[in-house]
Amino acid sequence: MLDLLIEIQQRTGVAYLFVSHDLSVVRHISHRVAVLYRGEIVEYGDADQVTSDPTHPYTRKLLMSAPVADPAQQRVRRLERQRLIAEQSGLVA
Repeated sequence: MLDLLIEIQQRTGVAYLFVSHDLSVVRHISHRVAVLYRGEIVEYGDADQVTSDPTHPYTRKLLMSAPVADPAQQRVRRLERQRLIAEQSGLVA
């Protein structure tokens, strides 16, 4: 489905507003990305830049929540996401 949207965009020049919590999908389909946290834009820019070098903790948490096939890598991501959540909530100094 996503590849079909990309194909239609390339053929017609149509623009989409695509909303998702899965930043790996967003990176695949989007040119520009805005990350919203509690109704505010906390990060904005080129999709490759935002998804490869995020500056906001919420963007990093979203990237860490995307599933991966490797169980060991998924475990590392889960621990990192939990650390970010604790850090943001003030549980870790």
